[in-house]
Amino acid sequence: MRDLSNLLDDLDPQAPLVQRHLWAVALLGWFRGNDLSAQDTVARVVMFLDVVEARPELQQRLQAWWQALVKSVDATTLLADHGFAQRHSLVSEFLKRLQHKVLPVTPETRDSSELFPLLFPKAADAKWLARLDAVTAERLARLLALPESAGHSPWQRALMEALTFCVSQIQATGFSPELRQRMSASAREARAFHTLTADFDAVMATLNQTPSDEAAQHQAVHHFKERLDACRHAASSVYVHLDENGISVGMVFRLRQLRERVLRTRELLDCLLSPAPAHSATQFLASLVQAGHQSRSIRALIASNSSLLAAKVTDRSAETGERYITRTPAEYRDMLRNAAGGGAVVSVTTLLKYLLLSLGLSAFWGGFFAGMNFALSFMFIQFMHWTLATKQPAMTAPAMAAKLKELGAPGAVDGFVDEVTHLVRSQMAAVVGNLALVVPGVLLLSGAYWLLFGKFAVDAEKALSILVSHSLLGPTAFFAALTGVLLFASSIMAGWAENWFVFHRLGSALRYHPRITGLLGVSRAARWARFMRNNISGLAANLSLGLMLGLLPAFATFFGLGLDLRHVTLATGQLALACVTFGLPVFQLPALWWAVAAVPLIGLLNVGVSFYLAFRLALRAHNVSGFDRARIRSAIWARVRAAPLSFVCPPKGSPPVDAKEPNGG
Repeated sequence: MRDLSNLLDDLDPQAPLVQRHLWAVALLGWFRGNDLSAQDTVARVVMFLDVVEARPELQQRLQAWWQALVKSVDATTLLADHGFAQRHSLVSEFLKRLQHKVLPVTPETRDSSELFPLLFPKAADAKWLARLDAVTAERLARLLALPESAGHSPWQRALMEALTFCVSQIQATGFSPELRQRMSASAREARAFHTLTADFDAVMATLNQTPSDEAAQHQAVHHFKERLDACRHAASSVYVHLDENGISVGMVFRLRQLRERVLRTRELLDCLLSPAPAHSATQFLASLVQAGHQSRSIRALIASNSSLLAAKVTDRSAETGERYITRTPAEYRDMLRNAAGGGAVVSVTTLLKYLLLSLGLSAFWGGFFAGMNFALSFMFIQFMHWTLATKQPAMTAPAMAAKLKELGAPGAVDGFVDEVTHLVRSQMAAVVGNLALVVPGVLLLSGAYWLLFGKFAVDAEKALSILVSHSLLGPTAFFAALTGVLLFASSIMAGWAENWFVFHRLGSALRYHPRITGLLGVSRAARWARFMRNNISGLAANLSLGLMLGLLPAFATFFGLGLDLRHVTLATGQLALACVTFGLPVFQLPALWWAVAAVPLIGLLNVGVSFYLAFRLALRAHNVSGFDRARIRSAIWARVRAAPLSFVCPPKGSPPVDAKEPNGG
């Protein structure tokens, strides 16, 4: 009570603008207390009303202060725009929110949207505002009542202005070319946005009528709400086009803003027409608090606007991932052969890596050429339809997650466990195939190098450094997990690149653009268009992964971080290269055995981290939830106990499946 008494004594309607705002911040801080519950905060509001109503002089000062606040701060921007992005692009909105995280906001402002977060800085404020009952809200409204003008209170006039702003924003967004051209034919023919302003004007006309015609008002409001719903449905038809022709995060951002504007318009209209305006106002303020906190969240911005892109990326990855899962002995043998081809290519990649290092290039250029060496090798594996084991998990995880949506069907759990066994043995076959040929490949190439140049590709000092740096006792596990993150990141880039290619219709442009067909010819342009459409995803994945593997250690060295990467196939090839330098005495070195012991861990972390991240993303993208995880785990362990070899090699007599398109990398 002493705090409240001092606070009320400090109330000065003639104080400068910033002092009046600071007093409001202090009052709401007293309501909130030290993390009081919503019920206790409401009790403090009632206490405040009791004290002020008992002192007529204080009540007059409070009304004068409120009148000064209303005149100096326009509430329309708060009602119409608070909680919405002030930028029209996702990137600029992200930078704006990041700026708000770092820079403080001043209370010396006439912008109600800037003042509002200072008054209600916590998300919990929405709870106590929502708990204010109609009686308390009405008492508060009477206390702060201002004289009406033209039959409307200042609150009603602010609501009307806010409605005007929202309607104009909805119509402008609906008329934007990027949305209008992607709406369905039926949505364009309905012309929902064309008469939105006229329908809104009809509502305003009935509100300004004296005396009011309730029947006409009800009909006009009903028609206007139907028009708003038609605008929402027209905008929603754009999602069908995006799903078929690629996702644009910026367009999804604008569609979500449009949808929220429509909902805000309905809220404002309901608040304006409410028979209990005071209680409706407090409930609306509670929703503004929630919207404001959501609008300042960077995480919410990214999550809400990238969910469709994540779904599209994982859908494309799932289609590719199905090709990496073997189900029959014939497919299993094909996987071993394809993986062996990938291992042979990596043996060449390993030797070239150390030849590039011997050139003594600067850190950046050394990392760049090493990355291009990796990227070109991975692309060659792709075009030969061979396999690199560590690139599979990011593709197979979405395929597995997609099957979880069908767990409610009879026998779905056993079917999912079957897919797990297919996946595990496919991955093991790929790893074994890679490692089985990378070691002899490196040995043969090193021998050929020695015969040609009379020296080893790496000297004894460098060979020992390779063995020590790959030791199980060092940071190898962390570096292997980091490599798993990069493997996952390359799959995201692959999906994004394919979506970007489809969204901008580059396949059609490559095939039909007059300058391209004039340069290449019609048939060759068609072949190039088909080639790029079929391979853009793999090219993006291989290029991004190769450059990340080469450049990340270089950038880490520049910043003194000491980071490195551990890729299981490349690491095995490097160990083989070091063994060639030492010869048979290498088997007497403990460093060799510590490095060899790290190879299974590297493979496990490469595959496991990549699969885990891709699986989690796929679950979120597909909104998979509510399935019985314990039931799945127990079914998998039961299969391990009953048929452990099914995770290693396919059982004889596996039923044939449809032939899968070969896809390398």
